[in-house]
Amino acid sequence: MPTRSSPARLAALAGLAALATALSGCAIVTVAGAAASVAVTAGSLAVDAAVGTVKITGKAVGLAADAILPGDSRQ
Repeated sequence: MPTRSSPARLAALAGLAALATALSGCAIVTVAGAAASVAVTAGSLAVDAAVGTVKITGKAVGLAADAILPGDSRQ
């Protein structure tokens, strides 16, 4: 014989469903936040690498210019 669900049991199931929905939303936000953090870190590393490359290139150009151009003999 089938049993009927009590109002307390239905309320508990509804609360559990609401809690599961809320927690899954938090998990999605956490995962999205972590992905954004990784993307920002990767972007920051790329910028650091580009700046380092520009500094090295600038030094090389400066050394080449010093070698080619006549310098000041008063140094």
